[in-house]
Amino acid sequence: DQAKKLGLKDVRVNDAHCLDRCELGPCIVVYPEGIWYSVRSKADIDEVLNVHVKQGGRVQRLMLQPDQRPPKG
Repeated sequence: DQAKKLGLKDVRVNDAHCLDRCELGPCIVVYPEGIWYSVRSKADIDEVLNVHVKQGGRVQRLMLQPDQRPPKG
């Protein structure tokens, strides 16, 4: 719904369930760049859609690294 509200065209939003990084919590991956984000709230999702998809930027504080693992504790 938020993608439509932002007027994003030629964007497909899929519910993929597990992306094999479940230990890091809910994730979004944006293709074709292959940029991964860890999101904890609806506001995080909205920020990724607005900053990354609409504006072409990156949300550095939410980005995951390819080899990132959850903290041990």
